[in-house]
Amino acid sequence: MPENKAAKIAEPFVCGGTAATMASIAIHPMDLAKVRMQLFGQLNPGKPVPGFSTILTNMVKSDGITSIYKGVDAAIGRQLVYGTARIGLHRAISDEFKKRNDGKPINFGMKTLSGMLSGSIAVCIGTPFDIALVRLQSDSMAPAAERKNYKNVMDALTRTVKEEGLAALYKGLAPNILRGMSMNVGQLACYDQAKEMVAKLLNDPMTNGPAFTTQIGASLVAGFTAAAFSMPFDLIKSRLMAQKPDPMTGKLPYSGVVDCAVQILKKEGPLGLFSGFSAYYGRCAPHAMIVLLCTESITSGYRKAWGY
Repeated sequence: MPENKAAKIAEPFVCGGTAATMASIAIHPMDLAKVRMQLFGQLNPGKPVPGFSTILTNMVKSDGITSIYKGVDAAIGRQLVYGTARIGLHRAISDEFKKRNDGKPINFGMKTLSGMLSGSIAVCIGTPFDIALVRLQSDSMAPAAERKNYKNVMDALTRTVKEEGLAALYKGLAPNILRGMSMNVGQLACYDQAKEMVAKLLNDPMTNGPAFTTQIGASLVAGFTAAAFSMPFDLIKSRLMAQKPDPMTGKLPYSGVVDCAVQILKKEGPLGLFSGFSAYYGRCAPHAMIVLLCTESITSGYRKAWGY
């Protein structure tokens, strides 16, 4: 049936985007803490970076419980665009590779290529929402006189364009592409590979899809690899997206990806590239598990609803 064909084409995008949005809402407080930890070294050089629990506790004490969901509208908008594209494209590209491989499972190299292609394309589409999200999350860290006090995601987007031009919505695009590629490889490609390996260990034939235990094991692996692969790029991306011109000189703190990385290494050492890793892993692992597990469940329900 024509409608079933359309439903099959839309399946990875609808199911993946829904799962990504659900996961983003669930782990938003950890994502907020992660961004603040990443920016702390830039705003407070030489001072020890507080833990994510300390950051969240202080926010609740000073601004109330709703403060830990600051920017959640931007996070939802980002996942509806970026999450839908990166997961949907990865599944679509992987399926095409599998089809060209006579229906046989593809190797890890092809899975990696699919992850890199889908991740880079998705980032180019979703970066404006990423900019809005980072700015909404980091604005209250700036001195009172320098705060923008954005009302919501649309306010952040429109004011950024008015005050800094359209190009400002694509600040940090290069590290964001690198982050998107590494995240997709670490999360989706590694999940696909880990699923096959865990299934063999557990003697799961995966006749009607992977067993729940297989999904859990594979998602745990993917949560770690996603965080480890993408952390340095995510840190650089956050710094470039949040940077503002010096009020006296008008000069930006960083001139680009390489300059940002070099300054972090000089001022904060190699471990500076992994500043906020506890919060980042605390965000990536649950996020990966929720996305991957929900995608499997939502896909199963989606197929039943469409009768195929």
